Amino acid sequence: MEAAAELAQRLRAAANERLAGQEPLLLVAAPLLALLAARAVHAAAADVADRGLRTVLITLAMAAVKLVPGVSGYIAAEKSKVVEKLQSGSASSKKNLRTELPAVGIPDRVIGDLQALKDKDVRWQGKCSGTVYIAGSESEGHFSLINKAYSMFSHTNPLHQDVFKSVAQLEAEVVAMTAALLGSKEKASGGQICGNMTSGGTESILLAVKTSRDYMQSKKGITKPEMIIAESAHSAYDKAAQYFNIKVRRVPVNKEFLADVKGFKRCINGNTIMMVGSAPGFPHGLIDPIEELGELASQYGICLHVDLCLGGFVLPFARKLGYPIPPFDFSVKGVTSISTDVHKYGLAPKGTSTVLYRNHAIRKHQFVAVASGNGGTQLYTTHALTEWTGGLYISPTMAGSRPGGLVAGAWAAMMSLGLNGYLESTGKIMEVSKKIQKGIDDISGLFVIGKPDMTVVAFGSDAVDIFEVNDIMSSKGWHLNALQRPNSLHICVTLQHTAIYEEFLKDLEDSVDTVKANPGPISGGMAPIYGAAGKMPDRGTVKELLVEFMDSSC
Repeated sequence: MEAAAELAQRLRAAANERLAGQEPLLLVAAPLLALLAARAVHAAAADVADRGLRTVLITLAMAAVKLVPGVSGYIAAEKSKVVEKLQSGSASSKKNLRTELPAVGIPDRVIGDLQALKDKDVRWQGKCSGTVYIAGSESEGHFSLINKAYSMFSHTNPLHQDVFKSVAQLEAEVVAMTAALLGSKEKASGGQICGNMTSGGTESILLAVKTSRDYMQSKKGITKPEMIIAESAHSAYDKAAQYFNIKVRRVPVNKEFLADVKGFKRCINGNTIMMVGSAPGFPHGLIDPIEELGELASQYGICLHVDLCLGGFVLPFARKLGYPIPPFDFSVKGVTSISTDVHKYGLAPKGTSTVLYRNHAIRKHQFVAVASGNGGTQLYTTHALTEWTGGLYISPTMAGSRPGGLVAGAWAAMMSLGLNGYLESTGKIMEVSKKIQKGIDDISGLFVIGKPDMTVVAFGSDAVDIFEVNDIMSSKGWHLNALQRPNSLHICVTLQHTAIYEEFLKDLEDSVDTVKANPGPISGGMAPIYGAAGKMPDRGTVKELLVEFMDSSC
């Protein structure tokens, strides 16, 4: 002990002697500067770990280039040209917008003026990827039925359950019937599946992410939440991450274009609140390995959300029809929430979706509430707001007031079709999807991406510029979805296509032949922009373009 004390004394004396000639200010500043440098290095290392060295270097290089005199102005001018191109003439229609109320009301002209505006819409009957899922005319059949149901309840608001008890019951029944399709009756689900209706898939996803965040904060105390998604996951998850301050870890898909379970596992850490699997994913129509993700979620005690916005009203029926559909719903252990759109293959009016949870203990965290008092506001709280001077208030979803007519329209669609109706419609679209898939395989120069599980068929080309093919198809009236990584197109098959799929295949083959014979962009085409966006290494510039386009369009 004495030897140790003597050694310590010598070291202190030596240190004091060495530092005796230094400025006191320097001695104070040195450790602070070292701390700042260490934090900067740590932040840089974290940035590289999150985005990759290549992305970070490209970002830094672009920032340096923009400092060169004249470069920023040039880039801004070029971006303006691209934005103008993306608008494709919409600016002219914006100039004719009404900006004030008419001095005198014009009730006799309203319907006629609405019809005149509607007549300017593009022809969507049968030629749009997804978009409109109901077949037939808007004035008859199923269209007419849900329109009538909507009009009966157009004045109602589920916010006022004490007044509109009918709408509250209709919503509860839509949720229960949807849950029954997705495993709520299976013993493995736990028997507590619950949820709410929302305005669409994006709101359902936002709520599922927010609820998972708050649930995991309550369960594990996580205050710096992270979620893991595949690069094929819908962009609504990026939106949720921005809204709710959640870090996204996006994992590349595997060689089959599916979520890479091993990649997900490598990303799990103490801040992980949830993972996301898609059934199917929007780009390629492929079902992620939900069972394997469920095992991973159970192993680490985190949430697993399944995005069934496209597949919720197809996969249960496709499975009954004998198609080889892998497990995807609440019968899978580890699945904590599911989003399902009723306004897609549920054939309900636009603006209807559901978000479902495995139990009430999770769903309670969906209800946004603020517990003010005790000097501040609690973060991630889940109880009724009691200190607002307006009285007691609690709302289950993101919206306060909601259109009861949409709830009624969704209920009418589900009750009108029944199990037999959905089995029939699923049989038709699945059959046509397989025919389209085969037809694309038969077109020289095209190939189908992956092995589509459902009604989305994505295809690329190793012989022609696929975006030039898209421009030719657009000139023929088709509206397909352009994809990147790899450059490709997809068609989301609906009942609208069952009567004209052969026309689609013929137009597609003709378009490929046209591009082969005359390669290069057509006048007014979007191929150069899509191509450039896909190759542009600086994704920040692409984001800026999209933001400027939206800012000038609404």
